[in-house]
Amino acid sequence: MNNFGLDIWANKNFIIEDGEIKLNYKSMPSLFEIVNTIRTDDVKGPLILRFPHLIKRQIKTLYNYFEKAIEENAYKGNFHAVFPLKVNQFPAVVAAISAQGKKYNYGLEAGSKAELILAMSKTRNGANITVNGFKDEEMLTLSFMAAQSGQNITVTIEGLNELETIIAIASKSNLQIPNIGIRVRLHSTGSGIWAKSGGMDAKFGLTSTEIIEAIKLLKEANIIQQLTMIHFHIGSQMSDIAPLKKALREAGNIYAELKKMGAEALSSINIGGGLAVEYDQHEKSYARNYSIDEFSSSVVFLLGEIMDAKNVTHPDIFTESGRFIVASHAVLITPVLELFTQDYQEKLLDFKDINPPLIEELKELNRLLNNANCIEYLHDALDHMESLFTLFDLGYIDLQDRSNAEILVHNIIKKALYLKSANPTNELEQLQVKLQERYLINASIFQSLPDYWGLGQHFPVMPIHHLNTTPLRAASLWDITCDSDGEIGFNPDKPLYLHDVNLDEEDYFLAFFNVGAYQETLGMNHNLFTHPNEYTIQINDTDYNITNAIESKTILDILASIGYNKDEILNQLKSKLEKSSFITEKEKNDTLAQLERFLYQNGYLRTTN
Repeated sequence: MNNFGLDIWANKNFIIEDGEIKLNYKSMPSLFEIVNTIRTDDVKGPLILRFPHLIKRQIKTLYNYFEKAIEENAYKGNFHAVFPLKVNQFPAVVAAISAQGKKYNYGLEAGSKAELILAMSKTRNGANITVNGFKDEEMLTLSFMAAQSGQNITVTIEGLNELETIIAIASKSNLQIPNIGIRVRLHSTGSGIWAKSGGMDAKFGLTSTEIIEAIKLLKEANIIQQLTMIHFHIGSQMSDIAPLKKALREAGNIYAELKKMGAEALSSINIGGGLAVEYDQHEKSYARNYSIDEFSSSVVFLLGEIMDAKNVTHPDIFTESGRFIVASHAVLITPVLELFTQDYQEKLLDFKDINPPLIEELKELNRLLNNANCIEYLHDALDHMESLFTLFDLGYIDLQDRSNAEILVHNIIKKALYLKSANPTNELEQLQVKLQERYLINASIFQSLPDYWGLGQHFPVMPIHHLNTTPLRAASLWDITCDSDGEIGFNPDKPLYLHDVNLDEEDYFLAFFNVGAYQETLGMNHNLFTHPNEYTIQINDTDYNITNAIESKTILDILASIGYNKDEILNQLKSKLEKSSFITEKEKNDTLAQLERFLYQNGYLRTTN
């Protein structure tokens, strides 16, 4: 994995050049350059970098492939898409989606009252709004208001009670009735972690019996003409195309049957989301077994085939794929604060005037190690190490001798790994795993990568520089929370190797990719670590611009966000310091000023990194 699986997950969005990872777009800036530019303004801790051109690329890709499939299959319906706000509601993301999707009339999907308000305010006229999830009378009334204001909104009913509420609102209000969709509860299930979204035990959707009852209610209320869509969803991040094909056949036949039952205004099938993103960076395991080309072709072909067999007009096709649209646009960059084997640096050796014979032999092995003898000398070093541990346990050598032995053997192993890096033996590969390095990152996994903690979802990770040298350290990543779950452990089946760097002399940055979907909206303030500083990077032909800088919440702000009074906390802390009798008045004033400065910074660590 010398290129960290870039050819697997990056979709040609990033390339390695001159030892750094660069954006494969226009002026092709490097992430290392962008990060260093941002950090000149005393910015510490992790960063979220947003690249709106990647959102544009994904929207364009989705529409182009469906339009290609429609043309190739002589399909008579049109393609539409909406972005589900639950995937990422952050302002910079919604703004980018609105701007980049303008050409395609790309719309929004809402699943709560707050999201519906956001969709109503941010969706341009003519673009679609779909409303999913459980709804009360207030939320349904908001949908009526959206329709009244001229917005193209479709409310998907999740149960007969919602339809009854719509009918009640329509009977007592002069507001425009929104388009109505029916979520169908399919027998078909999906694949992957979220397979339970489909099937007869799914959380959402109407059964066949309830669908028939819904048609009766719509006809009795004389609003059957508002029924324009059926909707299904068999799960996020679908790993396998086969369940989707089965679901399409089932949903397509339900659509055709409803048309025959008198739902003449029915004109679209919403296939929900689920289009998978490739998160894996190892060839052994891929996140999906299909391409966007196969996905779009399967949907269009199967729906056309069913409608032709039933002699029904081809419906418009809607998708709500959010992960596919925004996952790639955001990159989490975090500094490495510490390598936990830095104690094994050769500069820390402290020899005595007279050392134990085995220590002297290790010194010679370390000095004379070369490509020809490294395996033999490595074996000798490991044997000496075991003997020295025994001598320590028996009291024949002291702690300084043991420290010198550990440093020497550690460095002999490292040198052997480098000497044989082009053609490692099985023994050396096992030593790589055994000699794991723990990299302490200035970030919170709970805040920035919650799907890793909660679902075991891996994300592509790699350094943003030093890429012209081979990484040889088997890496575990520790975050700065005081929780043992805040770790991405080394996995021999999906190994991560990083560089052996001296953090006293240089910075070392890691990037986590494809974090633009769900991670920010699900991120939790564990230990009261807050959302990282974020920046939007606009890349042009000759340069790039850093825009939409949004700073992390300060310590006082995050305390206020969970109910504390900022002024009260500040005043209490000042009062306690002012009453102190152990420092001079000047020291007291300096300490108060320093305290206030700390409180108005974010909570991430402020070391040299």
